[in-house]
Amino acid sequence: MKFLILAALFAVAAADSYRSAEYAPKYEAPAYKSTYEAKYETPQPYDFSWAVNDYYNDYDHSEKSDGNVVTGSYRVVLPDGRTEIVTYRADSYGYVADVKYTGEAKYPEYVANNYKATTYSAPAYKPTPPTYSAPAYKPTAPTYTAPTYTAPAKKGPTYTVTAPTYSAPAPAYTATPVYKAPAVQPQY
Repeated sequence: MKFLILAALFAVAAADSYRSAEYAPKYEAPAYKSTYEAKYETPQPYDFSWAVNDYYNDYDHSEKSDGNVVTGSYRVVLPDGRTEIVTYRADSYGYVADVKYTGEAKYPEYVANNYKATTYSAPAYKPTPPTYSAPAYKPTAPTYTAPTYTAPAKKGPTYTVTAPTYSAPAPAYTATPVYKAPAVQPQY
């Protein structure tokens, strides 16, 4: 038991002396800057204006900036005949707009509905009910003839068996051999 207590005490002391922060990975932010950010990060001065005036639309817009403060205005002709003019300024303090209306709103005149209910009388004609007559045809009893069947015209396969023919092989040597009869030998 004393050994277990001593081992636990040693493990606690060893764990306390371990310095994990020394071995932890270190990450640093990238130290690069793109040319796009360098060119467009700072505000640039500009100035523009445009206008549209046709049958359906009548408005214009103009705006300018010195790099820090943006000022501008736009004008819109509203459907009721008035003109809305907005003048604005945007800087580090926020966006401030001044809205004004010129002209007087004109609406179409109200025309009372002159609708009068119309009463209708009954139709002047008198419809006659349709008359139907009996059919002009006379039904006849159907006639039936029994079908005739014929045997199928399909024939089975026909086989012809012929015996194989064999021919003797041709001799490799066609000349007739010259044979000499042996000489008769005398008998002693």
